[in-house]
Amino acid sequence: MVVVIDEDARRLEISEAILAKLRFAVAPFGSVDKALAAMQALRPEIVVAGESAIHELRGRLPTDRDGRAIPLLPVTPELADPEALVEAVREMLREHYLEGLNAQG
Repeated sequence: MVVVIDEDARRLEISEAILAKLRFAVAPFGSVDKALAAMQALRPEIVVAGESAIHELRGRLPTDRDGRAIPLLPVTPELADPEALVEAVREMLREHYLEGLNAQG
């Protein structure tokens, strides 16, 4: 599950469409407060957020199923390219998974 947060409706729709097309389960939100309210139930694997939302999210993200911080990917201008966005999401998920394996011993 990927939670996408962006106040810019156009960027939100684009990010959602890109990730959904590649079979990511996506939950889009136009505000940090709405996203945070839903995250306890959704338990996302990663949060992709517009730069304006990043500052609001720091320190407020719930933990994942393993009690670790949910990865937070800021959508920068470099990630406007669909391939770059998808690769960044995959890389962050891969790193988070490997960190979890290392923590287990």
